[in-house]
Amino acid sequence: MKKTLLSLAILFTTVKFATAQDSLKNQRFNVHFQQTVITQYKPGFSAPYTGNNSLLTGEETQTSLTTTLFGGARLWKGMEAYFNPEMSGGSGLSKTLGIAGFPNGETFRVGGAEPKIYIARLYFTQNFEWGNDKEYIEDDVNQLAGWKSKRYLKVTVGKFGMADFFDGNEFSHDARSQFMNWSLMDNAAWDYPANTRGYVFGAVAELGQPDWALRFGVTMTTTSANGAIWDERISHANTQSLEYEKRYTLSGHKGTVRLLAFRNNGKMGVYRDAINQNPAAPDVDATQAYGRHKYGFGISADQYLTNDFGVFAKASYNDGKTETWAFTEIDRSLSLGAVLKGTSWSRKDDELGLAFVGNGISKDHKDYLAAGGYGFIIGDGQLNYSPELIAEVYYKLNAYQHKLWLSPDYQFIANPAYNRDRGPVNVFSLRAHVEF
Repeated sequence: MKKTLLSLAILFTTVKFATAQDSLKNQRFNVHFQQTVITQYKPGFSAPYTGNNSLLTGEETQTSLTTTLFGGARLWKGMEAYFNPEMSGGSGLSKTLGIAGFPNGETFRVGGAEPKIYIARLYFTQNFEWGNDKEYIEDDVNQLAGWKSKRYLKVTVGKFGMADFFDGNEFSHDARSQFMNWSLMDNAAWDYPANTRGYVFGAVAELGQPDWALRFGVTMTTTSANGAIWDERISHANTQSLEYEKRYTLSGHKGTVRLLAFRNNGKMGVYRDAINQNPAAPDVDATQAYGRHKYGFGISADQYLTNDFGVFAKASYNDGKTETWAFTEIDRSLSLGAVLKGTSWSRKDDELGLAFVGNGISKDHKDYLAAGGYGFIIGDGQLNYSPELIAEVYYKLNAYQHKLWLSPDYQFIANPAYNRDRGPVNVFSLRAHVEF
């Protein structure tokens, strides 16, 4: 009798689990929306000189806007398609010039502040799975809900942002919901491939296992630094990015370490050649030629210490010989910080974040700026070098049902654009983010 009852209990539990599992269906379509408005203000600061790419010394207020529609569709088994039209407008402080670790991650180096509509992403992903170790993936931005094996090979082709797949730090990755500074979005010395709006054409392959993943990306690159036109000489102008991700638990709390390596190839200029060619007024763009390379490395780690408190750290490096091409003029960077959820003050969905960053550049890059050279982000006409030091603190408030978030933010920036003759700079921000 006991055996019969035990068998019936096991059967009931199995049927109940199977029924619950069947109720979680694979989603065929989804649509999401986001809008982010960031207003930033800086008081005036002192500086004995100002160059073409300097942060302006006067008092200033600027606002940026991005609006994105996210659409996803499951085409057949393992195949998904994603389409993201986007509109952006507004401007960063001083036309997004004068600070390597710029304080607004939602601004771009574009010519005008008027809103523009463009295709941010259009890509296809084919997923090949094996094994019975599955997990249910929830509906999210560019993510269809459904059952997914923890053992898979995923191949993505199309237009996307490299940050969609690489360097996904838990606490320091998204300027729409976390820290706003460019240095904290990704490994800051990773000159990640992108056009002027942050997107790229390419392919990414990812091999996944229950506690690790290995991903490799190959992309196109642009014909000019911070450009919008794609270089069709793909055999001479391309990039490769490789990342290993290890997931683990420490005292029952999840953590992740990511190791990144990259190599960019294209028609780039060389800082030392520019100095040798014209010591009085070096122009790195005048030395551009195919066959140039930039390589670098990065490490990123995040760790929950309690259910409500986590820490992170990042360190990155590139060789700093060829000109910065896509992201920003940082050749070495170290950052660390912490994020605390508001459970202890009865605001469990709120979040308080604090981070510190130190950015630097190579000797060739330093000598080029000191001789009066300009990049596409920084250049004061001369340089009294010192590392760029940044501190950022934000508070994210769940203002309305996880759909409207308000985030006051403060950033202190010492030695903007690596120049101890300028600053320090104080930046006060308010971010409004809507998502559904």
